[in-house]
Amino acid sequence: MKEEHKKMRQEKKIFGFPKNIFFIGLVSFFTDVSSEMIYPLLPVFLTTVLKAPLSFVGLVEGVAESTASILKLITGWVSDKLNKRKVFVSFGYGISSVIRPMVAFAIYPWHVLFVRFADRVGKGIRTAPRDALIADTCDPEEKGKAFGFHRAMDHAGAIVGPAIAALLLAYVIKDYRTIFVLSFIPAIAAVFVVIFLVKEKNADSTVCAKEPLKLQLNIFDKNFKTYLFVVFVFTLGNSSDAFLILRAKDMGIDTAALPLLWILLHIVKMLSSTPGGMISDKIGRKKVVTAGWIIYFLVYLGFAFAKTPLHIWLLFAVYGFFFGLTESTEKAFVADLVKKEVRGSAYGVYNFAIGIGALPSSLLMGLLWQKYGVVVAFSFGAGMALLSAFLLMFVKEKTGEVVPGT
Repeated sequence: MKEEHKKMRQEKKIFGFPKNIFFIGLVSFFTDVSSEMIYPLLPVFLTTVLKAPLSFVGLVEGVAESTASILKLITGWVSDKLNKRKVFVSFGYGISSVIRPMVAFAIYPWHVLFVRFADRVGKGIRTAPRDALIADTCDPEEKGKAFGFHRAMDHAGAIVGPAIAALLLAYVIKDYRTIFVLSFIPAIAAVFVVIFLVKEKNADSTVCAKEPLKLQLNIFDKNFKTYLFVVFVFTLGNSSDAFLILRAKDMGIDTAALPLLWILLHIVKMLSSTPGGMISDKIGRKKVVTAGWIIYFLVYLGFAFAKTPLHIWLLFAVYGFFFGLTESTEKAFVADLVKKEVRGSAYGVYNFAIGIGALPSSLLMGLLWQKYGVVVAFSFGAGMALLSAFLLMFVKEKTGEVVPGT
């Protein structure tokens, strides 16, 4: 094991990161350029062009994320079983890249539901094996840093994508559908990088061969299961960000400015993701995740009681710090709490816990907003975040490889 870690440190790096980590980040950059040319405009496209109700927006986002999470559970386990990651990563990015721009041809709201469903199938196939590949590739003492860099590249793409959309809307075309078609170009670049530049990094096959891997929770200890439960509770109040866009529009922010609002959010995400992960390497995961969830609590209360467009701009900026502190840290926490040979399964179960909370959370948000108003809807999300921050106290921090039952 020490010899393997030594090799990782001696490997040639790009901007201080192992080549695989850099190229996986580049794949996420191009993918998010593509998806974020679409996503900030999609809620408005659904509600204004296709005349879908708010509850349908919640249904689309809930079904999309839940579908992805069920597949993450399966492909994470299969990648452990086969001791292979890249084939799932490549196939998943390929599906999404082909399907996502098809939203341009939607005539009815259910067409968008189908495209989002298919796009998330691709995400579901690739995510758990990709996260396991990151954990397999990076220095064990820099897991937070590696996941932070990956999220930073993802968010950089989410800055460029809306910027392209905003420029096109402001100066070139006023048609959403044309922008959706153009998103195909960066998607193809992502597929090229993942196929030709990302390399397989197998887990220790001798360890994997000791006993057959089973898709069961009993391969994980009680502490990891507690962590999964707390993440699930938080997700019940963590509805789709599509509702934040609709809240911004309700507060008087022009449609052409929505991509700029999205850019602001992702600038903060990008700048805070790598530092957030690195801080968690130094002071521990729990403190950083708890801080992020408290920020979420405060931001959602802010969205509930916002009075002016300026409030919305400020809230979007602060909201970015929640992502910077939690996204990479939560994933690094998973790698801390489980054995190396079941990482794919662990990331699959982790994402599944998020997914089974995603459908009811987005549906609840849409229904609460429709029936009781914006204050009740956003206050519910804030309350769930505060509860989750308290429950996280019961998760024990561990580092290194963990044996179930210990």
